[in-house]
Amino acid sequence: MGCCSGRCVLMFLCVLQMITALERQVFDFLGYQWAPIMVNFLQILMVMFGLFGTIQYRPRYVIMYLLWTLLWVGWNVFVSCLYLDLGELSKDSNLLTVGVSSHQSWWKENGPGCDGRNPPSTGWQSYENPELINALGCWLEYQYIEVLHCIVQLIVSLLGFVYACYVVSTYTDEDHSYYK
Repeated sequence: MGCCSGRCVLMFLCVLQMITALERQVFDFLGYQWAPIMVNFLQILMVMFGLFGTIQYRPRYVIMYLLWTLLWVGWNVFVSCLYLDLGELSKDSNLLTVGVSSHQSWWKENGPGCDGRNPPSTGWQSYENPELINALGCWLEYQYIEVLHCIVQLIVSLLGFVYACYVVSTYTDEDHSYYK
């Protein structure tokens, strides 16, 4: 196995997907977002199957990873559309919390540079609009942070899909050459 073989690159991409999914899982737990928690758990599980199949030369596990990757890409597109309020979707809906809690993204109150509890002047304190207060002083609004998470997942997943297709084709070519 060469250092830059398709198999080695797929293993690297699987490890990278596990790291990014675990990071996302932590922040979804902090925000009590139950639907993403369940889907992230399935992502971690399926990436483990893909990694195992790649290491052990098991094309069926890699194919299962391939099929899951298509669903994972669809999920990330859905979450991106939800946070960008595209179509009938709204980031203020409770789709991601499955209606169990009233929490939203952890990044909404704890984003980079957000100074949500200290309005710039005393005149602002008479307004109790949390949307206005949360937007003050943030370097990047929370919905864009969530979309960036989705974009990273999409890029790594699509690269993983391409390399998994290549690895499955090399495994099946090796199987056919064994029987000749």
